[in-house]
Amino acid sequence: MEHLDTRAAPLSSSPPGIVERIAAHLCSVLLLPLAGLLRSNLRWKVKLREAASFPAPMEGDGMDKLERMASVCEFDPITGNIPATKVEISVSCRNLLDRDTFSKSDPLCILYTQGVESKQWREFGRTEVIDNTLNPDFVRKFILDYFFEEKQNLRFDIYDIDSKSPDLAKHDFLGQTFCTLGEIVGSPASRLEKPLGGIPGKKCGTIILTAEELGNCRDCVTMQFCANKLDKKDFFGRSDPFMVFYRSNEDGTFTICHKTDVMKNTLNPVWKPFSIPVRALCNGDYDRSIKVEIYDWDRDGSHDFIGEFTTSYRELSRGQSQFNVYEVVNAKKKTKKRRYINSGTVTLLSFSVEAEHTFLDYIKAGTQIHFTVAIDFTASNGNPSQSTSLHYMNPYQMNAYAMALKAVGEIIQDYDSDKMFPALGFGAKLPPDGRVSHEFPLNGNVDNPYCNGMEGILEAYHQSLKTVQLYGPTNFAPVINHVARYAAVVEDGSQYFVLLIITDGVISDMAQTKEAIVNAAKLPMSIIIVGVGQAEFDAMVELDGDDIRISSRGKLAERDIVQFVPFRDYMDRTGNHVLSMARLAKDVLAEIPDQLISYMKSRGIKPNQTPPDCSPAVLSPASTI
Repeated sequence: MEHLDTRAAPLSSSPPGIVERIAAHLCSVLLLPLAGLLRSNLRWKVKLREAASFPAPMEGDGMDKLERMASVCEFDPITGNIPATKVEISVSCRNLLDRDTFSKSDPLCILYTQGVESKQWREFGRTEVIDNTLNPDFVRKFILDYFFEEKQNLRFDIYDIDSKSPDLAKHDFLGQTFCTLGEIVGSPASRLEKPLGGIPGKKCGTIILTAEELGNCRDCVTMQFCANKLDKKDFFGRSDPFMVFYRSNEDGTFTICHKTDVMKNTLNPVWKPFSIPVRALCNGDYDRSIKVEIYDWDRDGSHDFIGEFTTSYRELSRGQSQFNVYEVVNAKKKTKKRRYINSGTVTLLSFSVEAEHTFLDYIKAGTQIHFTVAIDFTASNGNPSQSTSLHYMNPYQMNAYAMALKAVGEIIQDYDSDKMFPALGFGAKLPPDGRVSHEFPLNGNVDNPYCNGMEGILEAYHQSLKTVQLYGPTNFAPVINHVARYAAVVEDGSQYFVLLIITDGVISDMAQTKEAIVNAAKLPMSIIIVGVGQAEFDAMVELDGDDIRISSRGKLAERDIVQFVPFRDYMDRTGNHVLSMARLAKDVLAEIPDQLISYMKSRGIKPNQTPPDCSPAVLSPASTI
């Protein structure tokens, strides 16, 4: 066994006897609790799930092995470490300034990207120079990684190039514009037209930005493998083998990207077919190395390394052939045993590729993301006039509610054409009669709860704090059902609803909330719950169905649509709130694209079936869900 490598080296090259093998097995078993204690003390989030999570191959000293255990066990096969989709940005300009005396300008476009933490602008790339035109259509494109869950700030500068000097100070500035990548892809047909500015008193023309998802990002490959004569690792029976696939990175390291099922009690397994996005397997580079490792699964998580082989997407795409039969090699055994040949062979049985519909396909076809926020106005937040309150309005700094709202909302708003968002509150007494409400509009308008952009929501939130009385209890079901009534009338894929609930305390209507979530899982809808403050949020984790699908009255939710995070986990220790907000948004929004796609697939809705636009403000709620 190699899983902890704690045994002394054998005195001879002959195979160990029965006593030595039993001793080695007992030694490794006894040391496993110690390894678990080390992982706990170092706060590694290791989830040892039966046949679902497992450590990487064991090499080097024990601490290295534990670190690799943590990295593999944290892997989420659905969202973990899958690289972003790549989009190609095309640039055109119209009616540019003419800075040349005897001819027209010779324009060049430069793209800058902004760091999340440093906020520094860095040059990403340049187009070619087009001579003598005020209306250029640049041929050279910009290819960017796209992350729905991140605010990717872009800046486009236009210059009139007068010489071959790369120094921009020697050329005439024609104008610039700022936007996010989300704005471009979220615009109708992923085409954004903006005015150029930057020169006081001058009309600088317009810039037209078009986003196109690269074709190889949408491919999904389905493969099936079998193995023959794998090494036996279990003392009392045959091995229980599984495969782990790793994508190679630019720096020479490897990132786990898929785990197969475990095939029990066999040295000649035939694994079930599995599907994986091509971008996850090789990031679109067909010649990039793919490492595959074979393990013998053990219930206690100390899975034994059998061997490995390398391949590439291009090799695999040849399908079943003599080129896709691989020797499984255990390097440690190979160096120790002169007669060692291999630890078995793996054969590719089938290989097929299909172009899957992506999140951007639906966005480009016209699907709008309809964002609603619900804010906790219960008394446990504290008196808003006191600095200890979670609702306290510091004139120099946003409170946690405002930060969570802005972090999520500023990204989602790029995917809603009219930028009008319903904003609700719950758990407060309303004027004039002191009626307790768990579903009231922050702007006070029951007939039209829509606010204009994030600033409109923040303004309505601030005004509500002055008019309502914080009370209780903390009920989620009313606001979930509120959004679900609107989502229930949209069956054509034209809209997808995202509800953000920001709360400080323990939920009071757990049974009703579970039922509301189970019902909402059938609809085009996702729910984000952000916990603020220092309360214990154990009950909230139950609503996040990552590990166990939520159920109500014996009925399982059709999809996992809830994501819960405590905001305190994202607070930057240096007080950098911009970084805190970026971290929060990245985590809570990462699952939205897959949740949208899962709904569309379950209903058989294809992107070309969605209408180009439908304003959410004209919707009427369904009477029943």
